[in-house]
Amino acid sequence: MLAVAVTGVVAITGAVVISGALSHEGGRSPAHRGTGAPGPSGASSGPAPSPGAAGIGDPLVPLDGNGGYTVRHYTLDFDWKAPRTPFDARTTISATATHALSRFNLDFAGNTLRTVTVDGAPATAVRDGDELVITPDEPIPHGRTFTVQVAYTADPTQQRQRSDAIQTYGWVPTPDGTVLCLQPNGAKMVFPANDHPSLRAPVTFRITTPPGLSAVANGRLVERLGQPGGRVRWTYDSENAIAAQLLQVAIGRFTFVDSTGPRGLPVRDVVPGGLVGGTESYRALTAEHLAWLEQRLGPYPFRRYGVLVGDTDLPVALETQSLSVVPRANLLGDKVYAERDLVHELAHQWTGNSVALRRWSDLWLSEGHARFYERLYSDTHGGDSFEAAMRAAYQQHDQWRHDDGAPAEPGEQTLFKRMRYDGSALVLYALREKVGEKTFDKIERTWVTKYRGRAAGTRDFITLASAVAGQDLTPFLTPWLHGERTPPMPGHPDWQVDPVED
Repeated sequence: MLAVAVTGVVAITGAVVISGALSHEGGRSPAHRGTGAPGPSGASSGPAPSPGAAGIGDPLVPLDGNGGYTVRHYTLDFDWKAPRTPFDARTTISATATHALSRFNLDFAGNTLRTVTVDGAPATAVRDGDELVITPDEPIPHGRTFTVQVAYTADPTQQRQRSDAIQTYGWVPTPDGTVLCLQPNGAKMVFPANDHPSLRAPVTFRITTPPGLSAVANGRLVERLGQPGGRVRWTYDSENAIAAQLLQVAIGRFTFVDSTGPRGLPVRDVVPGGLVGGTESYRALTAEHLAWLEQRLGPYPFRRYGVLVGDTDLPVALETQSLSVVPRANLLGDKVYAERDLVHELAHQWTGNSVALRRWSDLWLSEGHARFYERLYSDTHGGDSFEAAMRAAYQQHDQWRHDDGAPAEPGEQTLFKRMRYDGSALVLYALREKVGEKTFDKIERTWVTKYRGRAAGTRDFITLASAVAGQDLTPFLTPWLHGERTPPMPGHPDWQVDPVED
């Protein structure tokens, strides 16, 4: 453990707090201790202050997220310099104590820590692996809102590796800037956070770029303001609460391409200058994709959407909230595969983004739904037969269960294996075969409507599906989601599962 004695606070030139930033409950974010929910004073009686938990206890990643407080708002100040070049950064967090806190943690990895303050007073910070343990100069009473500022030198070369579909995550360099790919828990390499998919808060981004470069982030561009030396400060408001893994900050020589979707929904694509023409035909399909998904899932859940073309060699796309990242190669190749990626990431805006994961073992609900609608769309738009794709997944299902766990039983290292994609889409297909297409469609629309803007999990889905179907689906879905063997497929007694090979 490395202890850092932290004093003072370093201001970043030109930082101005945007008024009216929304909290996750839709109200304004208090800026200082004592402006939040009423609570006891520091001298009042009650339980003695105690440390906030170092994690929220997700069985797969016990130290992800933190206990003892709820984040109400993040403000990220980035003074970008150049690719792979350290730069000054500051994160300001407004939070409310959920019990009297003697100290608390933030998820924060790497980067050079400079100063930490709590309500303007110097605080002590201790690094413990990927945890930043902060002790304020005095305890924080239960129910009080407080402000944490962490100033640091950001390292935009930080990346980590996984052996599943994610492969590389963290900062992803481009020829003239960067994009972020933070799933599953890479946000801590970018800013101090409460990093778990069930934990969300609105974000204000203030990104200063050199002359000739643009910045983009989730949500709405609030202001573009010139700075000394030809630099430009870009301010974005996420508009909705957002999980740390779904944040996006991209910097480069971009062209912004505006269009509209259903009911006038603003659509803004962000494209590196040399890729505008080559990606245009596939990007122009977004309005059609939105309309198709809205027919099945109801209104798009956010205020705007767009595709960020990643000028990278990464093999995967990512559903960063309201601005999906799609690598250039995906948009310069085969139309069927391009549309599969585009529909997949767009479907995530309903399932995985708007309806968040309660814990990581619920990932099947996010990736399974996205793969289900991707395959269903592709069936009538030049791709493989939906039923044939599901039959192929059925044949391999026992092998995937053996290798990577049942759909709702992943390991930390098998989270993003194929079982969470095709294998989980198969569970939804089985449910549709069980209850019928009309009832299934009602389940789906009810799911994304009831839990819009909330976190939900496997048990919630089974309970809701049972209520909509008018029958207890627990005995049906439990072996599909948790069993060691693949159950028979309703309506397809001829489907067979291949033998498992060790």
